[in-house]
Amino acid sequence: MKIKEIRCAGLRGATPEGGWANELRPDDCVHTLIAVHTYDGAVGLGSVFTNDGLVRAALAVLEPLYRDENALEPERVSEKLHQNTFWLGRGGSLTHTISGIDIALWDLLGKAAGQPVGRLLGGRYRERVQPYASLLMDEPARLRDHLLEVKARGFRAFKIGWGPFGRHNSALDEAIVKAAREAVGRESRLMVDAGGSDAFWPNGYKWALNTAKMLADYEVHWFEEALVPDALEDFAKLREHSPVPISGGEVLTRRQAFEPFLSARAFDIIQPDVTKVGGLSEERRIAWRAQECGIRFIPHGWNTTVGLAADLHLASAFPATDLVEYLTGSPFIDEITLGGWKLDADGMLAIPRTPGLGVELDRDALKKYTGGIELF
Repeated sequence: MKIKEIRCAGLRGATPEGGWANELRPDDCVHTLIAVHTYDGAVGLGSVFTNDGLVRAALAVLEPLYRDENALEPERVSEKLHQNTFWLGRGGSLTHTISGIDIALWDLLGKAAGQPVGRLLGGRYRERVQPYASLLMDEPARLRDHLLEVKARGFRAFKIGWGPFGRHNSALDEAIVKAAREAVGRESRLMVDAGGSDAFWPNGYKWALNTAKMLADYEVHWFEEALVPDALEDFAKLREHSPVPISGGEVLTRRQAFEPFLSARAFDIIQPDVTKVGGLSEERRIAWRAQECGIRFIPHGWNTTVGLAADLHLASAFPATDLVEYLTGSPFIDEITLGGWKLDADGMLAIPRTPGLGVELDRDALKKYTGGIELF
């Protein structure tokens, strides 16, 4: 089974707010779907956390390397793409695009083998996993109402992030967290994401430590991106002294970037994003290394239904990965999925059991958000 061509289509028209200082608009494109086509007609799906113009340019660079390659060897093919573009710079659009290709190749391998991807990644430790509803912070009253609405849909774990947090004063920060805890109840897991990778993040170690102490009073499950992404020494110090677990890593790409943070025990929880880090092949290697360091692996997942499916299979293949991120209110997850995603009575999400990623796209909805670009 050989690769014939790779197509991509950017998603527009309902792009969720992203939390950046220069806020995303609905017609901005930050998520791009990929379809790997083989000569025998099989198609694998992937997702990239990158603008479609950048993905198209990356595919043009990579095309001589992937054309006619074996579509059933995702790790080897992805590593070939990484190794032969090192001189163009590790990370960024090329690495993000390789992530989508890799996910699609695993999808093809699963379909050819008649097995769900999680089984091919090493085995299934679970058949369902708890999704946490991921949403942006707001002023306390509006955030409380939003969380109550999301909780009514069946979610039992929640992450609030970005927005005004860390941008005004400690009193507002605590009021936001207090409102969130009151809305979700003590029985629910609550995580807080400061959004330290935001443009011109103003806070450092002392703010992060003081905030972590406040979060402990509200039984916050983890404190995410409390510092700027490259603050390795401060992250290690914060993890050592914080009363709540420290998480991060969503902006890092490839295992080489994660190694210093893992070796320094800078995080309690590592959060690579499968649509940026290098795909399933690379994320699995990072998760194995995290296990050796005693660090939990919880994938970052502010992306699409294809990215969510990939995260679910990763969660099935690692014994301590008991949560996945679910971007609430995004049509790029809920609407473009044929049949949709459904929580069970316990607020859990079933991990697909059908071959490949186990997700099928609604062609009509896809046409609506891609401007009619043909992926298949």
